[in-house]
Amino acid sequence: MTRTCLTTAAIFLLISLANAQRLPSTTTPDKYKLTFSPDLAKNIFTGEEIITVQTSQPRSEIVLNAVDIDFQEVTVSSGNSTQKAKVTLDKENEQAKLTTDRPISAGGVTIQIKYTGVLNSELRGFYAGKQDDGRKYAATQLEATDARRAFPSFDEPAFKATFDITIVADKGTTVISNTKAVSDVDAPEGKHVVHFATTPKMSCYLVAFVIGNFEYIEGSADGIPIRVYTSPGKKDLATFALTSAEQSIGYFDKYFGIKYPYGKLDMIGLSDFGPGAMENTACITYREAFLMLDEQHAAVETKKFIASVIAHEIAHQWFGDLVTMKWWDDVWLNEGFASWMSSKPMEAWKPEWHVELNDVRDTTQALNLDSLENTHPIHQEARTPAEILELADTITYDKTASVLRMLEAYLGEETFRRGVNEYLRQHAYGNAAAADFWGALAKVSKKPVDQIMATFVEQPGAPIVFVSAQCKGSSESVSLEQQRYVYDRAKFEAGNNQIWQIPVCLKIGPQSNAKKCGLLSKKQQEITFPVCSTWIDPNVGAQGFYRSGYDATAVHSLAKNAETALSPAERLMLLSDVWASVRVDREKIGDYLLVAQGLQLDRTPQVIALLVNQLQYIGRYLVTDPDQQAFRNWVRLRGDLLYALGATAHDPVTVELARKLTAQELNNPSSVDPELAENAFSIAAANGDDAFYNKVLNALKDAKTPEQKNLYRQALVSFEDPKLLQRTLDYAVTDARLQDADLIIGRVMQNPHGAKLTWDFVRSRWGQTEKMNGAFGGSSVAGLVASTGNFCDVGMRDQVKEFFVSHPVPTAERTLKQALERIDYCIDVKERQSPELASWLQSQGGKAGK
Repeated sequence: MTRTCLTTAAIFLLISLANAQRLPSTTTPDKYKLTFSPDLAKNIFTGEEIITVQTSQPRSEIVLNAVDIDFQEVTVSSGNSTQKAKVTLDKENEQAKLTTDRPISAGGVTIQIKYTGVLNSELRGFYAGKQDDGRKYAATQLEATDARRAFPSFDEPAFKATFDITIVADKGTTVISNTKAVSDVDAPEGKHVVHFATTPKMSCYLVAFVIGNFEYIEGSADGIPIRVYTSPGKKDLATFALTSAEQSIGYFDKYFGIKYPYGKLDMIGLSDFGPGAMENTACITYREAFLMLDEQHAAVETKKFIASVIAHEIAHQWFGDLVTMKWWDDVWLNEGFASWMSSKPMEAWKPEWHVELNDVRDTTQALNLDSLENTHPIHQEARTPAEILELADTITYDKTASVLRMLEAYLGEETFRRGVNEYLRQHAYGNAAAADFWGALAKVSKKPVDQIMATFVEQPGAPIVFVSAQCKGSSESVSLEQQRYVYDRAKFEAGNNQIWQIPVCLKIGPQSNAKKCGLLSKKQQEITFPVCSTWIDPNVGAQGFYRSGYDATAVHSLAKNAETALSPAERLMLLSDVWASVRVDREKIGDYLLVAQGLQLDRTPQVIALLVNQLQYIGRYLVTDPDQQAFRNWVRLRGDLLYALGATAHDPVTVELARKLTAQELNNPSSVDPELAENAFSIAAANGDDAFYNKVLNALKDAKTPEQKNLYRQALVSFEDPKLLQRTLDYAVTDARLQDADLIIGRVMQNPHGAKLTWDFVRSRWGQTEKMNGAFGGSSVAGLVASTGNFCDVGMRDQVKEFFVSHPVPTAERTLKQALERIDYCIDVKERQSPELASWLQSQGGKAGK
């Protein structure tokens, strides 16, 4: 059948196949009693399980989830009857059907299972990892649908239950789980048995246990004991994490009005770990680089990153763990809220960090993804494990957080907080859906939150608000008109009928106190100011999730006034908005460069980072070979930013400085200001030879801290010599940890000197690369698929498309469509703006010095 001609029967078939992934709602779990005995030498484990369930009607079968589980014995008891059950596995749907000869009575039922499983190497389910000293450990990573790999379970978030966990482990090993240990006794054969207190009601994916050699530091917040566990010899790198956790719990206790709901908090840094971090109830697990740092020598951005991750995961203890979405289509309730909330304890603790600017940066990135046709609504149906996994993207995290920030600004901080707390009180230890959340906010605020949120949550894309002003006497009429913004130029120019209810806030200058806010709920509305202006900022504080569209005159006026009239957040959004208008030919590249020129003295790190990123894009894709020197000259004349000068302008003095700094750092690690080190290494690597490569590789092998490892890995992907980049690719698949391999390969692909090399490498080594597809559910290879979006020519686009037709990646279907879109739009921008750029550079005298 074709896409456009689905019959009714076919539709019902698709619905039936999708629903087959879900468990029947007629059997619900109350309590799990679990015993695990891992054998790290053989990478296997045995399990014993007793599940107490309720059935709504008599039946002869019970269906639950199980993957890679070898059932040894299963009995089912109801009333006074106990009978053995036959197990039928449905591998496609990751289910096991337990069938009895006689019907099982309705009401309370007990299922007892003995089974064995594999401690896999895929960093999901119950898996085996290895520390730097070679010692092995066992750990769990169960989100989203991998509890079924550790124990047969009702592995859906709505099936909350309590868990009674016992671990039989080698004597001398540390054992950690969701609750405090209530007993730890020696056992035969060199084992010890650790039994944990029964958990509160929670979803299966939040169960966690870790077994291995660990040490810890400890502290507390509001009477809650906190421990941070590390591999042996690394606990000195955990002090910052402990302080961050104490700050977050103290802040959230006050904000939510509900004290931290669990009796302790453990945070564990793991050498091998798939996601960045995981919010398991009271037992949060992290990659080492997302938890640990050398506090005396780490860059501020590294500290902000780790503090943000920790705050995010601790926020989940309320929003995600205490109250959990009913199904994965509302995962944004968990992740978006935690992303939004993570900034608040940091703002209170370290106001000098200006984390609000990182929030605006995240908003611009979410707007970029939402500019694709193949974006998705915040609320997106997801039925299969692959579809669920693909929801873990910028839309679910950053767009949701941005929309929540906008809504908070519209309602007011205190009103918003009261709505959040009402939602938590209503659904504590239970499940909720989107309507429950915005219904609570609407009830408290008496404002149309449900109507506003529906336009941002249920439909894809983001609006652009066009602004035009007309001075009439002593007042000014400002016209606002909205439409969906898309990179597809033809569709953008044609317009569309999508309408959002947008909380907008405008200010005009030079009277910076002239500000008006309201709700843009129609296609076009007008706002009147009592004075006329020389410029308009249509997104005060950059708090709105929308783009702003200006005419050329307005852009020129803002370019002249940006550094004095706009806040750093507003300057960030201005750069993003004008660049977006260039992408669809609404503005010329010269207008953007005037804005960049107007910000040449700006020293706000986030503004600099966005500006450099955009200049790099221009230099890589839009500048023709004859104009490369002219563009470099223009960049050199406009600032002394280390990376811009070294990487984009190729300034020889800056390159030499970078070489001196890297030599100093390699000779004496942590001796160079960490704010300079990464850029210095990237620039030195871009101009580096075999000898420098070997020094960096040796330094990586000897690195003692996560930030040192990140520094040297970033250098390895920044070389320009193809032979050296090939060595980096070989290192990724032979020596790097599994969770780092795709990042290394993807970054080499993003390097313009390594893009084609990496693509050929991925295709020729697909069998080896594809092994990563099993890692943590397949998200690893999905990152490689996304990196193909850095190409910018028709031939490479066609190669990418053809290759993945014959080598599909189920967890990256949407990601592939997005990558192909990005290539097409890059080709379009290059064709239209490259001649404009050449003309503009000539008008600026940029060819001087060629």
